[in-house]
Amino acid sequence: MKILALLLTSAILLVCASESHAVVRIANDRGGLIQRYLDRYDQLKDTGQTVVIDGLCASACTIVLSKIPSNRICVTEKAALAFHAAWDLGPRGRHITNQEATRTMYLMYPAPVRNWVSTQGGLSPRMIFLRGPKLENMFARCYLDAAIFLRL
Repeated sequence: MKILALLLTSAILLVCASESHAVVRIANDRGGLIQRYLDRYDQLKDTGQTVVIDGLCASACTIVLSKIPSNRICVTEKAALAFHAAWDLGPRGRHITNQEATRTMYLMYPAPVRNWVSTQGGLSPRMIFLRGPKLENMFARCYLDAAIFLRL
């Protein structure tokens, strides 16, 4: 009975939601090709939607921080951003750091994120994680009670 009520409530919220009230939720994004994320977030930028980071946002996913204004990004207690140097595939599938792409990504991030990355030794092949109070000091905290989500 509880599940049925939850489904009914969700359906009603979806029907009643207007585009201006919708938010995009990032929950388990391991990243991918940089250009895909640049294109995706360029499209999202003009919608006015809020982005809720509610789990892992890794690698190219973190481009959201540079494309969406900070006042339209919020983080939950489960949010975690993971950063590393950009890389290309080399001979035999080996990862080769792309210094130019790494520098470009770094410079795209908001100043508080750049400063934090610098305190961690910069972007390197090693993954570094920004989460918890440090992340919540950079972006507004969000709560998921009655939000309507669109998945990226």
